[in-house]
Amino acid sequence: MNWANRITLARMALIPLFMLCFVPLSPSILGQSAILQIMNQHGTTFGVIIFIIAAGTDKLDGYIARKYNQVTNLGKLLDPLADKLLISVALLVMVQENMIGSWIAVIIIGREILITAIRMVATERGIALAADQYGKLKMVLQVAAIIAILLGNYPFHLLTDIRVDMALLWVAAGVTLLSGMNYIQVNYKMLQLGK
Repeated sequence: MNWANRITLARMALIPLFMLCFVPLSPSILGQSAILQIMNQHGTTFGVIIFIIAAGTDKLDGYIARKYNQVTNLGKLLDPLADKLLISVALLVMVQENMIGSWIAVIIIGREILITAIRMVATERGIALAADQYGKLKMVLQVAAIIAILLGNYPFHLLTDIRVDMALLWVAAGVTLLSGMNYIQVNYKMLQLGK
């Protein structure tokens, strides 16, 4: 396994750690450790840091894969899958924490499930479908929106009363839908030819 794919797998391994940052701990457990108390008090902050590191590895694995000619079909499958898992888990955590409405998470996660299903069909036919530019833009917007929401609209709330974090999420949801439609349209013929 090459380094680019290892970094992708590391991104996937960070997802459970991100989730743990939002697990409420009982007072009996908290009383046993100062470290657990700190983690409980600053769980969201730790979660944001882990999320930023995980999202940052997306650029790193892609850079290494291209620079050192380590682009593989496995990497083309794992990289977008890791992205989808990271974003989906973050959205589910935010729904659980009442930071966002469930309907917007359903839209974004539904699109990701559909595109993953298309990729799986393509893989069974020996076709590797890489992410396109719209998919990359969608990922950047989703990451920015998630970070802004987890930070409680910081630093935007210092400058304006407008919920920039929620506006970012709306834009991300719109681009997510458009990129999904574009992905289906662009790859439909390739899948038809691969029958």
